[in-house]
Amino acid sequence: MLSDADRRKLDDGDDGQFYDEPRYVTHADDAFLARLTDCYDDVLLPGDSVLDAMGSWVSHLPATDFSRVVGHGLNAEELAANERYDEWFVQDFNTDQSLPFDDDTFDAVCCALSVQYLQYPAAVFAEFERVLVPGGVVVVSFTNRMFPTKAIRAWRAASMAERATLVERAVREGGMVVTERITEDGPGDPFYAIVGRAGDTPEQSS
Repeated sequence: MLSDADRRKLDDGDDGQFYDEPRYVTHADDAFLARLTDCYDDVLLPGDSVLDAMGSWVSHLPATDFSRVVGHGLNAEELAANERYDEWFVQDFNTDQSLPFDDDTFDAVCCALSVQYLQYPAAVFAEFERVLVPGGVVVVSFTNRMFPTKAIRAWRAASMAERATLVERAVREGGMVVTERITEDGPGDPFYAIVGRAGDTPEQSS
């Protein structure tokens, strides 16, 4: 879904090296993070098995009793500090898009504030679809903040609405359907989220 030029980063150095030092910060304001937790609370159910993709030291998940939460990211110290993770693993999706899980493993995949760094989003989202159970949910959230040297050109050059469309394309090209497009521009960080489902689910927007 992206050309070589679209995938280009200002800093094409090793991503693992860039994220080698832990950053114990959040990448959006408190209002965004509270809205993200509410969004998760709307679609995640008690007992769900959750993959938190491209995660960090905090996940912003609701206080729901999940059966399993698996974290993924690029910094082992940050992942180890996340109290919601039952287990975690380090992997660079820009060099290896495959996930180390069987088909139909998770009820939900969350990806917060990181989709802008994916150079092969369709391939990664196809893996999300593969590891989701039929009807499983994916929630991809973002705002206008980023590490500009590591965000792909297609993202840097796009408006917020165009970024939402890029995420929708990734969901669809990954074999899922878009069930909700949330676009909330407020006085603080804008809250944008694309919700999708694995399997045949009617599409809608909000």
